[in-house]
Amino acid sequence: MNRTEPAMPSARIPVLSTHDLGFHHVPGHWLFQHLDLSLQAGEVLAILGPNGCGKSTLLDVLLEIETPQKGLLEKRAPCSFVPQFFTPPFAYSVLEIVLMGRSTHIRAFGVPSPRDLDIAHAALDELGMNTLAGQDFSLLSGGQKQLVLVARAIATECPIMLLDEPTSALDVRNQDQVLTLIRRLSRERGLTILFTTHQPNQAIAVADRTLLMTRPTARFGLTDEVLTVENLRALFDIDMLRLPGEYRGQHFDSIVPVYETLVTSERTVT
Repeated sequence: MNRTEPAMPSARIPVLSTHDLGFHHVPGHWLFQHLDLSLQAGEVLAILGPNGCGKSTLLDVLLEIETPQKGLLEKRAPCSFVPQFFTPPFAYSVLEIVLMGRSTHIRAFGVPSPRDLDIAHAALDELGMNTLAGQDFSLLSGGQKQLVLVARAIATECPIMLLDEPTSALDVRNQDQVLTLIRRLSRERGLTILFTTHQPNQAIAVADRTLLMTRPTARFGLTDEVLTVENLRALFDIDMLRLPGEYRGQHFDSIVPVYETLVTSERTVT
């Protein structure tokens, strides 16, 4: 599969890297170890794995919320973060939630400047959410809330963006919208983006590199090389097929899980 290479700095210095990184909650029970990552400005990384494998914990380590027991983490730029779930303690409008992303640009006890407001509205515009700027955030659907949190991350103007399952609450159309936005932010703005997902096809769609949270050692590399049916079978413990497709003259691959109910001899066909 041909990919358009993102714009990269000439020095080729990673904007985010880890070496021999390891973390556990219970000694001896590593969620991950010997983890080596290296991402350039403008690259997209998809982090795949089953529930409980440590995807969200890895993001916490990269955000320095958790401290690894071993290894080295290097970041050469600040990060924004889009959580999977977010419940504010008070009633806030959609615009106020997005303006929270400007907090590091506003002095203590200050108020948002006209530029802060412009950036917040522009971030909402990118996701088609500006008409809801005055709405109470708590009254939005789960999918709408997720889009607002993505807008908040955009408004931070941080060069690195981390997203924890950003499409989990979205319908198929809005999943496509977020994936398209990820690709555009990486290609046009040079953002380095890491996102967790259960869906291999999302990695195929937008990720330059993929991390499979296999144990005891994760697999990291170019998406086209790492995302094999053999590796996915080992990761998710289910058979997979990689099938070629074509649409509007474009060729692409899709990963299809082989559900037992689809192939069982007892399945009734009408």
